[in-house]
Amino acid sequence: MTIKPLLDRVVLKVDNAEQTTASGIVLSTAAQEKPQFANVVAVGPGGIVDGNEVKMYVNVGDKVITSKYSGTEVKIDGEEYTIVKQSDILAVVE
Repeated sequence: MTIKPLLDRVVLKVDNAEQTTASGIVLSTAAQEKPQFANVVAVGPGGIVDGNEVKMYVNVGDKVITSKYSGTEVKIDGEEYTIVKQSDILAVVE
């Protein structure tokens, strides 16, 4: 099954959360922070959103940084994805 986002939505595959600290301490699942780095899997076409034209600035394959608790999490075919508005993406990592 594939996901085809609408308008200004972007489908992200979130990187796994760090399971250990820099000093080597293993974190429990509850103590792990939600990752902010993700890879773009699919991009909507843009268009008119709330009366304003939206141009899409991200592309499939880009690595991005998102707002910490943004988007809607979905699970499809055993894979977890997050669907966000393009405005919830803070930066593209190059």
